[in-house]
Amino acid sequence: MLRRLYDWTLELAGHKHAMWALFFVAFIESSVFLVPPDVLIIPMVLAAREKAWRIAFVCTVGSVLGGIAGYGIGFFVFEEVGRPILEIYHAVEKFEAARDLYNEHGALIVFSAGFSPIPYKVFTIASGVADMNLVTFTLASLVGRGARFFLVAALLWKFGAPIKEFIERYLAQLTLAFVVLLAGGFVLIKYLW
Repeated sequence: MLRRLYDWTLELAGHKHAMWALFFVAFIESSVFLVPPDVLIIPMVLAAREKAWRIAFVCTVGSVLGGIAGYGIGFFVFEEVGRPILEIYHAVEKFEAARDLYNEHGALIVFSAGFSPIPYKVFTIASGVADMNLVTFTLASLVGRGARFFLVAALLWKFGAPIKEFIERYLAQLTLAFVVLLAGGFVLIKYLW
């Protein structure tokens, strides 16, 4: 089933309504869908490098709005809708652990989840359940998701097809390194400022 979803998403990249498809996939991936929008960004930018920034923008907006929908699931209908979604992805334990961290590090958690390959939808729902400030959530999502999608688009725009292979091979490691550096920066600022 996962392979069919992946193949379906790749087919969307070549469609005349690919931007709308990208927006839709980015939106639903942030709250319920399994396939990340990166699988559309990569072929879309490689096919039309001059549209890289527009593609990243559409993906960011769709993802942040989808994140707000995920927040709404957590805030309004967690028991009825949110918990079953988390159970589908076997993410209830991750959710419970993440919920406890929100009181102290909510913005950093949402940013990191938005930028990294970890399931962003878990954190959008958790943000609603934890009643995280919606403005803080939205700004952290905008920066995290925007950084991720614009970075992918920029690398594809600059380097073309060779960077696609590099990103696909090392995305998890690159993201982890960036998040560790970013978190380390926040820790240094906190203790040195």
